[in-house]
Amino acid sequence: MCRLKGLTGTQGVLIPESNVEDLMLRQDIVEAVQTKKFHIWPAAKIEQGVELLTGVSAGLKNGSGSFDSGTVFGRVNKRLTEMAKTLKEFE
Repeated sequence: MCRLKGLTGTQGVLIPESNVEDLMLRQDIVEAVQTKKFHIWPAAKIEQGVELLTGVSAGLKNGSGSFDSGTVFGRVNKRLTEMAKTLKEFE
């Protein structure tokens, strides 16, 4: 699909790092990767994929068991907490 739309150098695919050694690519894909017109991003952990796809730090739990507010996981945790509070008030 990327090739049909025109390779811009910003497209790519995210794959599990454990699949890298088994990767079999057509020659045109190999050439596109070599010329940086297409990328293959391996990720060992879901956090790496989240950060690559969003451009925002995934976040790590701090000593109190919560996430920093500016991170993806911090935002998700905040929203889930808000939803739980709303549901509790609804009951």
